Amino acid sequence: MGTEIVEMDEVEIIPAEVVPISIDRTVSASTRERIEAAVPVNTKRAYERQWSTFTAWCSTTGRTPLPATAETVAEYVSSMCDLDRAPATIDQAIAVIRRAHRGAGLEHQPDTAAARLVLRAYRRQRAESGQRPHQAPPAVIDVVRALVAASDPTTIVGLRDRVMIVLGFAMMGRRSELIAIMISDVRETPDGLLVLVRSSKTDQDATGVEVAIPYGSHADTCPVRLVRSWLVRLAEHGITDGPLLRSVNRHGQIGQGLSGGGANKIIRTAAQRAGLPNADKITMHSLRAGGATSAYKGGAPVDSIARQGRWAPGSPVVLGYIRAVDQWADNPMAGVGL
Repeated sequence: MGTEIVEMDEVEIIPAEVVPISIDRTVSASTRERIEAAVPVNTKRAYERQWSTFTAWCSTTGRTPLPATAETVAEYVSSMCDLDRAPATIDQAIAVIRRAHRGAGLEHQPDTAAARLVLRAYRRQRAESGQRPHQAPPAVIDVVRALVAASDPTTIVGLRDRVMIVLGFAMMGRRSELIAIMISDVRETPDGLLVLVRSSKTDQDATGVEVAIPYGSHADTCPVRLVRSWLVRLAEHGITDGPLLRSVNRHGQIGQGLSGGGANKIIRTAAQRAGLPNADKITMHSLRAGGATSAYKGGAPVDSIARQGRWAPGSPVVLGYIRAVDQWADNPMAGVGL
């Protein structure tokens, strides 16, 4: 029996049914851009990095990233534990995987209960082996003075460093907040500086808040005097708008705004110049933590500290700084006479 040859013009072609997409399920390009812009750039990068790492692992192990099973997520978390990743990093990875599924319309997937049990066991294992969560050491007032003293204000880079150090401390500023400050965000008043923080981790709607910074007691560490000198130096170079804190090359030429990594490098380099212990661990967060710790030691109430640093009321982070001070100030053994 031969194969029957059928001419195409003898066959009735029935087009596939086209299901129209409801206008109610679409958004415009500008709306999509605004949705994307709602997520901070640094957060978006971290999410993209985490998702890329997960999908690469799935490709290597032959697993499916979307939709992922509970077993896949648990195994992935276990593999991160084997690599000695920080628990906070693993916790973020779990959240990113859930977020990707939610974005794909897969609500409540995957089940992460097993993955979180793996993480809990890993945390316990690290604690039993003496590992503790990494925390940048707080740069209290004595550390700030040492950092400032090691930065030469007669040079452009040294003056820039001083401004970054004292602002980070006095504002209790997040790294992202400091590098986002524009020249137009700084306003001098008879009482000190008002610095506009346009948005922050606890102000996702970008309502904005002005942070009041009073005059300092010492000229070398006074935020008002240092910022004033820096603005004059910038104006001498024709810079009157744009980022306040900027890169400076080895020839003393002022560039554009700083990256988060660049800001941390500046502070760490200053710590090394000052010969501080654990200089390689000092970061921009050290200034934020040091500002809160020093303020509490100086008698500032907790709610004022939280407001100055833009922490949520009752933030466990702020309470952690306070406990670190109180464990010595209110130590029950202090008056025993050992």
